[in-house]
This record gives sequence, C-alpha cells and structure tokens, in this order.
Amino acid sequence: MLPNIIAARSQMGISLGFHIVFACMGIAMPLLMVLAETIHLRTRDEVYLLLARRWATGTAILFAVGAVSGTVLSFELGLLWPHFMKRAGAIIGMPFSLEGFAFFTEAIFLGLYLYGWERLSPRAHIAAGYIVAFSGMISGVFVVMANSWMNTPVGFKLDSHGHPYDINPVAALFNPAAFHETLHMIIAAYAATGIAVAGVHSFMLLRDRGNLFHRRAVTIALAMGAIASVFQPLTGDFAARQVALLQPIKLAASEGLFPTEPGAPLAIGGIPNAATHHLDYAIEIPDLLSLLTYHNPHAVMTGLDSFPEQDWPPLFAVHTGFDLMVGIGTALVGLSLWALWLIWRRRTIFGSVWFLRALVAATPLGLIAVEAGWVVTEVGRQPWIIYNVMRTRDALTPMLGLEVQLILFTSLYIFLGLTVLRLMYRHVMRSPDSEEIARLLRRGALVA
Repeated sequence: MLPNIIAARSQMGISLGFHIVFACMGIAMPLLMVLAETIHLRTRDEVYLLLARRWATGTAILFAVGAVSGTVLSFELGLLWPHFMKRAGAIIGMPFSLEGFAFFTEAIFLGLYLYGWERLSPRAHIAAGYIVAFSGMISGVFVVMANSWMNTPVGFKLDSHGHPYDINPVAALFNPAAFHETLHMIIAAYAATGIAVAGVHSFMLLRDRGNLFHRRAVTIALAMGAIASVFQPLTGDFAARQVALLQPIKLAASEGLFPTEPGAPLAIGGIPNAATHHLDYAIEIPDLLSLLTYHNPHAVMTGLDSFPEQDWPPLFAVHTGFDLMVGIGTALVGLSLWALWLIWRRRTIFGSVWFLRALVAATPLGLIAVEAGWVVTEVGRQPWIIYNVMRTRDALTPMLGLEVQLILFTSLYIFLGLTVLRLMYRHVMRSPDSEEIARLLRRGALVA
C-alpha cells in the first residue's frame, strides 16, 4: 500500500496535470474561434465561418471536460487537504469565488454563441464570442492568483496556535507572486494552444496541400501561437528574477545550484546529486546565471546549501522540469522565427514542406512545457503547501485507503482523455477537403 501522503500527492498531481491541458485550451480556443468569425464578417469569406463553427464545437467539447476535471479538483482540495482548506479557505476564498463567477459567465455566453448563429445578429453573436474569450482568460487569471498565494502567502497574521486572523483577502489576491505567475501562465496558454492547433491542421494540410480550410486555420493559430511564443521567454526571465527574490530555494533547485557563490554558472542539463551536493553531467556557462538573474555577472546567487536539507524540494523533478520548459520554449521561439523568415523571403509558409512537418512535430511541445512549468511551480514549493507557513504533510486528511481513490480517479481521467481524443479526431476528420470547398466555390456558397 502507498503511504497516504504519496497517494494524495499523486492523485492531486494527476488531476492537475490532466486539468491544466483543458484550462489552457479553455483560455485560448475561444480567441481562435472569434478571430475566425471576425475575419469572416470583414471579408465575407465563408471558409472562415466554417472554421469558426468547427472551432466552436471543439471549444465546447474541451470546455465540458475541463468543467468536469475542474470540479473534481475543487472536491479534492477539501477531501485530501482538509487542514489546508480550514486554514486558507477564508484567505483565498475571494479568487476562487471570482473564478466561479468568470466560469459561469463563460458558460452562459458560450451557450449563446453555440446556439445563436441564426438567432442573434452578427454583432451580438461576435460580442458573445469575445465575452467567452475574455471570461475564459480571466477565469485562468483568478485560479493562478490563488495558487500564487501559496508561494507568497500574505494578507493575514497567525496567532500562537497557528490560526490566521486579521485577514485581508485583497492583499492575498494581489500577493507578490500574482503578477509574474499569471502573466507567464496566460501567455503560455496562448502559445501552447496556438502551436498545438496549427500543428494539427498542418498534419491535415500535408495530406491535402491545397485545402483552404486548413491553410486558413494554420494561419490564424500560428499567428497567435508564434506571437505568444516570442514573448514567453521575456515573461519567463521576469518570473525567474522574481522567484530569486521571493523563493530562492526554488530557483536554486531549478538550476541545480548547490553552493552560494558569486558569478554562478548557468547549467544546461545534468542530474542533481543530493548526496554529493553536485550537479552531475551538466554543461555550465560561467557567470551566466548571475547575469541573467541580477544583470550582474558577479552577483551572488543563493544555493541549496544555504537551506536545511529537509526543506529541499525533490531536486530531479524540479531541475528536469525547468530544463524541459526552457528548452521547449527556446525551440518554439526558433520555430516562430523560422515562420517569420519564410514569410519575409517567400511571402508564405505553405511552400515549405519541412516547416509544416516541424509544425506537426511541435504539436504537443507547448502543452508539455506547460506541464513541466507546473511541476516546477508546485513541486518546487515542497515540502510546503503554504510556503514557510504550513507543510504538506500537516494538511493531509487522516482518512486511510487513498490509493483506492487514486486508482478510481486515474481511470476516470484515462476514460475522459480517450473520449476527448476520439471526439476531436472525428471533429477534425470531418473537415472539408479541397474538392468539397471547390464545389462550394463554384456554387457561390463560398467567397474565394
């Protein structure tokens, strides 16, 4: 039998890892569908209308599954971590209630958007779509703000028994980590979703090179994904410098830095060795970590050796997750610059089979980077559930048999995941081929 703490953390990790994919899609997919409809309203090109309708259907599927997995997470917070909710509920209740308001707003206007194609005026319909896109983004913002409080807890005082009082929920909402975490996460959602959608349509385009539907889908999705991908390293640099100030042990674990030293090197790869306090097999670039963090190559970087070992997070998971996130982010920037170069030299990206193949290969990378980033954020805070206030083991439920829940919920997520893949596969495969679009053009149903 698994120890309760391992079973509970595993269940929470699997739940978060599953839900975050749908959270990212829920933030970014509505923007894609309303952009397609907006272009249709301006050009009267019915291919964009067809694209908006198909993306709206996909958004509805992803929204439904995201709602289910998000509801499960809310129950797990109370079932698995009752002592955390008892202590923190009154402090971070505000962002969760605001997220609920944004979620219901998104649900209402998504219903209007889906069923209002022939019932609403074009302006009212597109307005509903933009409200869906905005409320989906705001919903993500409030969730990340609640999570950021766990990294930088403020807005309360503790009495002699460790109970919070003098609670200021507004201060907790706008905690020191809120801005950089939300900025980094929201842009990551747009980057990951844009690249993923562009990759799926590129795969279909390679099978039917003249398909207008997939060409226009790639154009819109890649534009969103590439712009977000180029800005993402800037937000990541800002976030890392904030983490160095607010949670230096997390940055040290991310970089695999053991000694506190001036002119710290930037390590690429490597395996942290807690026994020898050394990062094995890494490629090190002298002074670069200090330069990137403090804009001073001789700045002192705080290493893991400055903290008790019982406060160290799991080093391999955090360091590997950080390297994976940064590596993928760099690759997506390179892909985006490649697209820009093709447009500058050839006026189109569709003449390069190799670029389309690279885009297909990149389809899952943004989402993998998001997962890796959440490993860094969540596992990097361990052993604290509330940083420097409450340890994770102290928040755990006393209930036994959590491995049974772990198996049941994991089975549920596997079933939901396979169902979504099947539905989305059928949705994409029903996309019109070039011959069908040509027939519609000849009939005057589409505008070339």
